[in-house]
Amino acid sequence: MTIKRRNLISIMTLVFSTFVAALLSAGTADGTTIQGQVVVRNARDNADAVIYIEKIPGKTFSPPATPVILDQVNLTFTPHVLPVLAGTRVAFPNRDEIRHNVFSPTAISKFNLGTYPRGATRYYVFDKPGPVTVLCNVHAEMSAYVVVTETPYFATTDKTGKFAIPNVPPGNYVLKAWHEKSKPASMEIEVREGEPLNVQFELRK
Repeated sequence: MTIKRRNLISIMTLVFSTFVAALLSAGTADGTTIQGQVVVRNARDNADAVIYIEKIPGKTFSPPATPVILDQVNLTFTPHVLPVLAGTRVAFPNRDEIRHNVFSPTAISKFNLGTYPRGATRYYVFDKPGPVTVLCNVHAEMSAYVVVTETPYFATTDKTGKFAIPNVPPGNYVLKAWHEKSKPASMEIEVREGEPLNVQFELRK
């Protein structure tokens, strides 16, 4: 490859990276990014809070065509918290050498997938909004949460509490925050085209 061609590729890569960064920070033609931070006062860190837009009157959204995976590896559900759109089919593969039994005691979505071995996968459709506790009948130490939302505009926080919800259309919404160790919180927001919105939540028990 000639030096001139390498330089051209480097320039094109830089331009593309700059363009992608601009989209992430300022939103795209499809909407705007809601970003910010959640502080969870009574938890070890700020990870696994779910931020989502409440139901939008007059609008419905189709769940993904393919299942979303909530894995079982080393006696752990991965991820620990999984936000999904109502109607989403969730896959529970067993990648451990031992058998698992996935179930939920939560009233809005009680289910029991039975006991199954390594390599097998069971499925469940989460069609009612709200947080659902997921457990294993065989291993009491295993737990996870599926947070079912009525819009596809959701995100989970990292350990620092940061999150970003891209491609949100302009409008007035109720933004909610949930964490397993805290009381939920909400705020009214206005999303404007091309104007990133920064929000802060503080969650307490």
